[in-house]
Amino acid sequence: MQQLKNIILKRNTVVIKIGTNLLADKTRGIDTTRIDSIASSVCSLRASGKNVAIVSSGAIGAGVAAIGLKERPRSIPAKQATAAIGQPLLMEAYEKAFRKYNQPIAQLLLTKDDFSNRARFVNARNTFAALFENGVVPIINENDTVAVEEIKLGDNDNLSAMVATLIEAAMLIILSDVDGLYTADPSREPDAELLRVVEKITPQIERYAKKTTSELSTGGMSTKIQAAKRCVASGIAVVITNGANPDAVENVFAGNVAGTVFLPVDRTLSMRKQWIGFVSHTKGSLVVDEGAKLALVKRHKSLLPSGIMEVRGDFKARDIVSIVDSEGMVLGKGITAYSSAELSRIKGKKSAEAELILHRKVPAEVVHRNDLAPTEDYL
Repeated sequence: MQQLKNIILKRNTVVIKIGTNLLADKTRGIDTTRIDSIASSVCSLRASGKNVAIVSSGAIGAGVAAIGLKERPRSIPAKQATAAIGQPLLMEAYEKAFRKYNQPIAQLLLTKDDFSNRARFVNARNTFAALFENGVVPIINENDTVAVEEIKLGDNDNLSAMVATLIEAAMLIILSDVDGLYTADPSREPDAELLRVVEKITPQIERYAKKTTSELSTGGMSTKIQAAKRCVASGIAVVITNGANPDAVENVFAGNVAGTVFLPVDRTLSMRKQWIGFVSHTKGSLVVDEGAKLALVKRHKSLLPSGIMEVRGDFKARDIVSIVDSEGMVLGKGITAYSSAELSRIKGKKSAEAELILHRKVPAEVVHRNDLAPTEDYL
């Protein structure tokens, strides 16, 4: 596929996400043969000049086998303890595999705070840059031993998308235990069709991705589609392919993709807007009228006080807020120039009136267009 090749040529950084079912068995533990195969593929990419980051699941799965549990733990403390047991075993397997190729690796354990906090986001980006500059392959996982929220949400698909966005990767390759996105569950419906190329993630595409879970993994195709939406809006191609094939990664770069390719949108967001739209935490929301919606979505204008119908939540100036229409559809996220208390007083008013009401000089815009990131549907 020529478009995919062009994307690869523009940037030389790739993220590979590997699912739990490919790496860990609750009885046998870590599949070292699979990790050896992954190391071989990654080192081939490194030899061709690519920077590669790996987002690896499997810590809890490895811990389950290590202490002989019959099933994946359900309570938060048990999950945290199991992850703490399994993570060093997982890294030991990676270190042994990459040592054969004299390829140094690094471990990064991240939480959402490392992305949602702007200072930590920049620091993490600088760390990745330094690792790549020194020829190191970062291996990333969620910090399950302390990140309660991450364990509750429990998917590395979205973490891999955050990493891909953070390091401005050309592509995210999700190695799964399925061939790609089907129109239905192929294990139940033999006539299900594998989608080879997805140019736009529509509601119909999302309906295909019905949530599935297994004993050791969490999430399913739905979280992979969420990750793909995040990436394509940032100009990053996504491939979902079956990692049981030892040549899966090489096939992608040879143009022989055995899976589903999600192509990036033509109009992408700046790194700053990617952080606002996909990573930052919102502190409240602003409900806007149809006129403001039209100005934001069609004309890409700033949000003014006059277009605000309702203020929800308690937030300060410079916090991140969601912008929604009267039906609850999220139009985007942005940095507010006003607090919720101030906006409650000036909503629906002209900008000139806002100064009289607040008795000070104020910005004309509530959310400036440079601080506004539209959702994927409105790019």
